[in-house]
Amino acid sequence: MADGTDQKSSNQMWGGRFASGPSAIMEEINASIGFDKKLYAQDIRGSIAHATMLAEKGIISQEDKDKIVHGLNTILSEIKAGTFEFSRKLEDIHMNIEARLATLIGTAAGRLHTARSRNDQVALDFRLWVKEELQKTEGMLTALIAAFLDRAEENADTVMPGFTHLQTAQPVTFGHHCMAYVEMFGRDRARVRHAIEHLDESPIGAAALAGTGYPIDRHMTAKALGFREPTRNSIDTVSDRDFALEFLSIASICATHLSRLAEEIVIWSTPQFGFIRLSDAFSTGSSIMPQKKNPDAAELVRAKTGRINGSLVALLTVMKGLPLAYSKDMQEDKEQVFDSAESLELAIAAMTGMIRDLEVRKDRMRAAAGSGYSTATDLADWLVREAGLPFRDAHHVTGNAVALAEKKGCDLADLSLEDLQAIHPAITSGVFDVLSVEASVASRVSFGGTAPSEVKKQIAWWRGRN
Repeated sequence: MADGTDQKSSNQMWGGRFASGPSAIMEEINASIGFDKKLYAQDIRGSIAHATMLAEKGIISQEDKDKIVHGLNTILSEIKAGTFEFSRKLEDIHMNIEARLATLIGTAAGRLHTARSRNDQVALDFRLWVKEELQKTEGMLTALIAAFLDRAEENADTVMPGFTHLQTAQPVTFGHHCMAYVEMFGRDRARVRHAIEHLDESPIGAAALAGTGYPIDRHMTAKALGFREPTRNSIDTVSDRDFALEFLSIASICATHLSRLAEEIVIWSTPQFGFIRLSDAFSTGSSIMPQKKNPDAAELVRAKTGRINGSLVALLTVMKGLPLAYSKDMQEDKEQVFDSAESLELAIAAMTGMIRDLEVRKDRMRAAAGSGYSTATDLADWLVREAGLPFRDAHHVTGNAVALAEKKGCDLADLSLEDLQAIHPAITSGVFDVLSVEASVASRVSFGGTAPSEVKKQIAWWRGRN
């Protein structure tokens, strides 16, 4: 149980309604300062904008405003210097800062909370934090996309097997494969930009849930804080956490893309594939097997996805049954977002480093590109185009050719003309022009195809984007 002094301090924050301080259990479940102190800069920034507006509208004096701003900047310096003492007795970042402000400037501190509530205050702080995090994520995704564009350009004509069901399907180029991830992370970046646009409204001034009777100027504070405009409904303002859910949704989708890439890196770096070599910077060794070089960075990126997905489900579950407007349940929103943001930043940074540092083993990719009769579709297409067969007939003829090559233990291109003509007499020597992996790749000139010429067009298009 808190002592009398602490009880009095807590009661002053809650008001005269409560005759005694919170029990130890209530204090433990109620306190959020352990994690929401991360919002200190946003809280101080919002309070300065609010105080400036109050003075401009004549709601508080200019003298009090100057004291408040000076005190808040002093607190900001203390927190940055590590000398500020956070107290669990004061519940959260807002009350910790307000209590310290009262110590620094006296009664003027009490005027800061005029025409606002902790409900719109926390909505503002959290929204500002998420907006800044999204802007950081946008920059990191841009760097990852740039890394892939560089590797794609270097390998626009590097032949490798393309897979479906993790079985060799058709030859592609490594550049084309890299551009698939450019598309994925490009969509992630677009979602980030849309999310910034969606949340770009200022909550401050909505107060507890009904707005305020003071003649405030919400457009002024919105502009001062870098928002497009203020929110338009005070009830929705204090109960909305869509911006947090949208951040977690974006993080989950992006983490899924990172995990798919991580899985390919793990597979490609095995001796059985040997398509790439990871740098020592993103690998570890074994404590017992000296020959091992483990792709631990990729594996950890893959694992982060489960953590981020869990955060999304957790917050969706918190929000699903809440009536309007604010409920204390919403205090559980921040830890999930903070943790996911940290995990996503680390995963993107690690993946960007791996992509920039990895060594592409072109010889191994080329050797694997022709395995599994990967040019079979090219033979079928040739039979349709040159011999006039219906595709289903061409498919059957090609299947017979594959069976013969398998029996002989050779590739399709190694079958003799006589072998092929025994399967279908319409086949001519021209078929050998399409049975090499290089010819197959070069022929895929449809928009978005794997032909090196087309890959280079897509690289140029992406380089022209912001």
